[in-house]
Amino acid sequence: MTVTLGEGRTPLLPAPRLSERFGVELWLKWEGANPTGSFKDRGMTVAVTRAVEDGAHTLVCASTGNTAASCAAYAARAGLRAVIVVVRGAAAGPKLSQVRAVGGEIVEVDGTFSDAFAHAEELGSQRGVVVVNSTNPHRIEGQKTAALEILEQLGGAPDMLTLPYGGGGNTRAYALGFGEQLPRIHPVQSADRAHTVASAIRIVEPVHRADAEAAVARSGGAIETVDDAQIAAARELLGREEGLYCEPASAAGIAALDRSARAGERVVCVVTGHGLKDPV
Repeated sequence: MTVTLGEGRTPLLPAPRLSERFGVELWLKWEGANPTGSFKDRGMTVAVTRAVEDGAHTLVCASTGNTAASCAAYAARAGLRAVIVVVRGAAAGPKLSQVRAVGGEIVEVDGTFSDAFAHAEELGSQRGVVVVNSTNPHRIEGQKTAALEILEQLGGAPDMLTLPYGGGGNTRAYALGFGEQLPRIHPVQSADRAHTVASAIRIVEPVHRADAEAAVARSGGAIETVDDAQIAAARELLGREEGLYCEPASAAGIAALDRSARAGERVVCVVTGHGLKDPV
């Protein structure tokens, strides 16, 4: 049985006003339309389905918030226990509310995301417990479906793809999904990974750094860095110009367009999560 909440098949929206502003043909992959409001659901359906097949009774993850909400929701759908490890005070309140609403158990630790992840892995070493962070290969397999959708929706690959860069798993997933039709990839990170207002990418040590950097190099792209003021301005611009309300991290790709996009290109910007998940 597939554990699903109807994830995927999200809109690819034209952005005419931002296209004119940046001198490109810009499309927005609106992942906030997924069931729990972020792209994480794509991978979670696959990871949880496989966990059920393997006889798991508990799912565990470390999270800045979006993985937490997704893990808890899909665990509830499957009738499993969900244990969510977060850094104390670091996850957005609405995301933790999502966890509580579907019966997830929240464990707070001090330190950084790396500390939370280490604790999740320790819990995951127990029999019948499955870690569903993006280190779980089934998560990446699910997330790469977004690239397949873009190929179908556009009728081919864009010239460039830009997206937020936190742990790097989504960059890796898109590169796998595009395969031989790889666009130039420009992941965008915060200048202050430890304290950025963009909580979804508040990850000091990206777990998938090596794979993400290799994918970017293979594509001919580059990792971009923006500050919180640029993220906030891009978030406001996306809302006022195109009507999309996204969480701060999701605007990172827009924040770097003026330096990464080339005139006349077809560009896809991945907008990873809904604004109601982190309404700062």
